[in-house]
Amino acid sequence: MPGGTQSQDDLFGLSSKQKAAEHFQPLAERVRPRTLDDMFGQDHLVGKDGPIRKFIEQGRLPSMIFWGPPGSGKTTLAEICAGSLDFQFDALSAVDAGVKDVRKALELAGAAQRMERRQTLLFIDEIHRFNKAQQDSLLHAIEQGIVILIGATTENPSFEVNAALMSRMQVYILEPLEKGDIEALVRKAMQDDPLIAPYKTVIDDWDYLLRYAGGDARKALNAVEAALSIPDSPEVPVHLSRDLLETVLQKKLPVYDKKGESHYDIISAFIKSLRGSDPDAALFWLARMLEGGEDPKFIARRMVIFASEDIGNADPYALTLAISVFHAVEVIGLPEAGINLAQGVTYLAGAPKSNASYKALHGAQRCAAEHQEAAVPMHLHNAPTTFMKQSGYGKDYRYPHDFPEHFVQERYLPEGLEELFYLPTEEGREKFIRERLEKLWGRKY
Repeated sequence: MPGGTQSQDDLFGLSSKQKAAEHFQPLAERVRPRTLDDMFGQDHLVGKDGPIRKFIEQGRLPSMIFWGPPGSGKTTLAEICAGSLDFQFDALSAVDAGVKDVRKALELAGAAQRMERRQTLLFIDEIHRFNKAQQDSLLHAIEQGIVILIGATTENPSFEVNAALMSRMQVYILEPLEKGDIEALVRKAMQDDPLIAPYKTVIDDWDYLLRYAGGDARKALNAVEAALSIPDSPEVPVHLSRDLLETVLQKKLPVYDKKGESHYDIISAFIKSLRGSDPDAALFWLARMLEGGEDPKFIARRMVIFASEDIGNADPYALTLAISVFHAVEVIGLPEAGINLAQGVTYLAGAPKSNASYKALHGAQRCAAEHQEAAVPMHLHNAPTTFMKQSGYGKDYRYPHDFPEHFVQERYLPEGLEELFYLPTEEGREKFIRERLEKLWGRKY
């Protein structure tokens, strides 16, 4: 550069146009994959036998909805689809686009089809934010083949996209990226990106970075780029330590390892807080787990178990609620599923407690193990044939519904066994169960 100092961008071999275009682009955009082979993760869609790869190989593409968390590659995959098939690519964000914007995009797509004989892929990010009228405005264009529509959403499309539009589109789920995929992507960016490669970056705490990203490649790349804004010179390798990352990101990760000791300690504290009827403590441990990246379905499964183990018949509805929470977590996903978990936690913590069913099961299992050869009483045998009836199977069985209160005192345990496994408590609904059993069986209870 005559009469001046060579700029950093010129040293990196960038033209002035590249400098203007790339200098202000985030790292995540600069290293966005351009082909299916460049993608990290989502092998079930883009791998050798994945449907998206098959579509592209066959030169055809249906309208689709990509449902997945932030940073999982929804926009990237849509751009790759368009580029691989040489489709015109037009993108809208449902956050700020209206019906007029959609109509304009469809008009341009129609013109490209008529004049250039070129198909248009219309990508609508956050499609779940469109209202019914906005979604309906797309129906005709899809049916007539004016556009191939790809909508991206972080919400369950079954609830957020109307049925008419859903029936015309295939839904594909994108999973959060695995830690190995994000690490490979970040390493490739540090090596190949002309703006950060000169810093010879060394990441000292991969665990922090990957846990911070939480399956979101964009978060990991943005964190690296932010940390690299601090060094003054690329002359010496830059070490991204935990202290540096925490300083830049202003976020300390919870001390929580989903596979380590804290995982078991915190879930133990959570269950014991529920058992101890302390909703505030239970909510605290719930929040610790969610902040630490725990699988919400793991938490919900433990709540289903707890509802039977520690509440049981003291409040039979607790199990129904816990299962509903589990299904909600499956359908909704984080972060909103945290609200469902909180409702379940507060109910289970506040419900009356009884482990009578749990203890009864263990007692019955011990007894059954000790009496493996105990015979079924003849009057309880099934007698589906005449021969079996003549042999005494089912003889003298008394049908409870033929008696007052639909009950008759009968022997149902094997001869010689007089065990009492289930001892209902005086808590909640179980009190009424106990009173009824006492009335029916007398001194036995």
